[in-house]
Amino acid sequence: MKKVFSYDALNRYGRGWHGTTTVGLIAGDYVVLAADKRATAGTLIASRTVKKIVKLTDYAAMTISGLVADAQALADAVREEARYYELDRGKRLSVYGMATLLANILSSSKYFPYLVQLIVGGYDTAPHLYAIDPYGGVTEEKVTSTGSGSPVALGVLERGYKEGISLDDAVNLAAEAIRSAILRDSATGDGIDVTIIGRSTYQEKFIPFQPR
Repeated sequence: MKKVFSYDALNRYGRGWHGTTTVGLIAGDYVVLAADKRATAGTLIASRTVKKIVKLTDYAAMTISGLVADAQALADAVREEARYYELDRGKRLSVYGMATLLANILSSSKYFPYLVQLIVGGYDTAPHLYAIDPYGGVTEEKVTSTGSGSPVALGVLERGYKEGISLDDAVNLAAEAIRSAILRDSATGDGIDVTIIGRSTYQEKFIPFQPR
C-alpha cells in the first residue's frame, strides 16, 4: 500500500528531498540553466556525477530538485507528449505547454505526490522560463532557483542580474550562483552543469568547482 503524504509531511522532508541547487535565467534570446552535480542521501554523498538538467526536446530542458525517479517519470511524460503533439499538429509543443502539462500532473497527485521542484526553460518563438512548485503552481520568471541552496543562489542572481545581460555574463552569473551555494550548502557540490538554449542552439558544458 502506498503511503499517503500530507502537505505538512512534505514540508518536513525539507533538505531530504530537495538537497541541490539549480538556477535559470533569461539572457536576451537565450535561456541559461545551471545545476550542481552532487546527490545526497541524508548525510551521505551518494554521487558526485549526477546530471540534474534533463533534455526534454531539442529546444527545451528541465532542472531537477527532488526525487530522481519522480523527475525521470515526469520528463518521460513530457517527451512523449511533445513528440505526439508535433506528429498530430505538425508544430512544436510550446515551452508553456510543457510547463502546464507538468503542473497539471503535479496538482492532480495530491495524495501520492511527486516530490520534485522543477525549472523548465526553452525557446519556441522566444525564450521562456517557468518555475514549478511541488503542488503544481507555475510562474513565468526571468530569474529563478530551486533546491536547498536556492536562498544563497537567489541572492547572487538578484545582485548580478539586469535587463539586457549578455549570454557570457549570464553563464558566468549562473555559475557563480551555484558556486556560492556549494560554499554554503552541504547538499550542493562537485561542479556545475550549464545548458544554453536559443533559437537554433542547444549547448551543454561543465564548469569544475574552483573555491576562491
